[in-house]
Amino acid sequence: MPAEGPPPLSVSRRRRALGFALVALLVVGLVLPVAILNLSGARPTATPFPLARGTGIVRVAGWAPATYDPAMQGDAGTAALLAQLFEGLTAFDASLAVKPALAQSWNIDPRGLDITFRLRPGLTFSDGTPLTAQDVVTSWLRILDPARPGPLASLLDDVVGAVAYRQGRGARSSVGIIARGDTVSVRLVKPAAYFPAIAANPALAVVPPGEAAALDGSEPPGRFVGSGGYTVAAADATSITLRANTRYWAGPPAIATVVVVTDLGGTNPVDAFTAGEVDYVPIDESDARWVRYDPQLGPQLRAEPSLSVTYYGFDARRPPFNDVRVRRAFAWAVDWRRIALLADGPDAVATSIVPPGIPGRSSADYVPRFNPAAARAQLAAAGYPDGQGLPPITLVTPGTTYDDAVVAQLRQNLGLSIPLEVMPAGAYTQRLLDDTPPMWSMSWIADYPAQEDFLGILLQSDGTSNYGGWKNAAFDTDLDAAGGATDPAAQARAYAAAQAILADQVPVVPVSYAAAGSQGDVAWALSRNGLLGAATSGIGIPRFAGLAWGH
Repeated sequence: MPAEGPPPLSVSRRRRALGFALVALLVVGLVLPVAILNLSGARPTATPFPLARGTGIVRVAGWAPATYDPAMQGDAGTAALLAQLFEGLTAFDASLAVKPALAQSWNIDPRGLDITFRLRPGLTFSDGTPLTAQDVVTSWLRILDPARPGPLASLLDDVVGAVAYRQGRGARSSVGIIARGDTVSVRLVKPAAYFPAIAANPALAVVPPGEAAALDGSEPPGRFVGSGGYTVAAADATSITLRANTRYWAGPPAIATVVVVTDLGGTNPVDAFTAGEVDYVPIDESDARWVRYDPQLGPQLRAEPSLSVTYYGFDARRPPFNDVRVRRAFAWAVDWRRIALLADGPDAVATSIVPPGIPGRSSADYVPRFNPAAARAQLAAAGYPDGQGLPPITLVTPGTTYDDAVVAQLRQNLGLSIPLEVMPAGAYTQRLLDDTPPMWSMSWIADYPAQEDFLGILLQSDGTSNYGGWKNAAFDTDLDAAGGATDPAAQARAYAAAQAILADQVPVVPVSYAAAGSQGDVAWALSRNGLLGAATSGIGIPRFAGLAWGH
């Protein structure tokens, strides 16, 4: 999912945008990426911090959501909040294992083409109205609505009829998502053993019938009805107050009130924590370096793994980047490894679009090699010697630590002056969808822990998050083979073949892993002593329903 949010976020932070502090929040049971704002690197003045409250209230730093509609969310900050308000059929535990949520069980037929989810008995929404299998189907079909598909509609691309319906070429009734009694049956076009993990994504959470229109906005509806552990009690410019849902399927959450602090008012996160303004807050690596040695703060420092990648991409549909030779020229003219090394350290240097920690990930290096002479030769072979005749090219990003170095190396090694445009994060993903720039950047955090979430969601033909529009039949075939493989070794070979095609065709260039301000694939946070349930995970959407104050 993209990592981004309103100005101080994920499409995916699922919208995902490069250059923001993408950090995983505490995870208890359910996971997904989250980004936090207003993180500065200034060392604060130490002040005494209060004891854990133990009052049934927790204050967590977070984002104001771009929307309250799960089907329309696409950034990690929005997803992190909506995951508390609306529940899906499945969830992840802290070890990334898929667990039952609204569904008590599921069954996959021997061919791997049909999955049946059975709902728990007696499910209701927060107002007491029944939650049915048909509500699941209606919620899932909304993300495919051809009039306004959700940013993460590609999550359902493996479902029979889903792509045709989303693109306006097929009927709603032809989509293979069917309610039968207390079950939801899903028919797939190819075996997809990872589909129960997809069902855990907040975009596929269940919304009460008739409530979708009221949820479509950045302000919560006056009468909030949800399916998750919490409901919205109040919201203002600096915080969102959540109340425990007493009808939650897993029982009322232990913490009665969670206050999501969306604006720290410019205060350094460590200062906000020591002053008792928040009980959980991500912090910058520069702060973590000294906090870890502080006798009081050090024991409350948490390392947050992050299954994320930052990459640059090209619009492969239009000149000049519809020519692979031009893409290679730009990819080979920049020393991507050195840029990431100098900015974030050796552990952050990317070797592929799939970050470490994803099961079955290849250890091979698929990032383009730095070769300015070969880059200039490729540009000349494409008909643009020394850049002559190239159409206008602008690099558009939400602002990253790498942008200036990329522009400088393109000037130095290709003789090209590429303008840089920095956009607000809140508008950036929509720009990628509506008017893709020639060259752009993105940070993506895993929606579910599988290679498909990076290779398929981001790059398969016609995917909604394939912002550059690149298409390659051999790449699609390799992904299909990987999705249908029951043998892990065969699956790994198919994904490796797909990655080799990416390395040759360079529709995107991976640069670094984890978030800006983190070390390698780890981000940092402070979590109050006595706050239980603060387990972490690489796609760390917080699950507030699992938190509790210790005695």
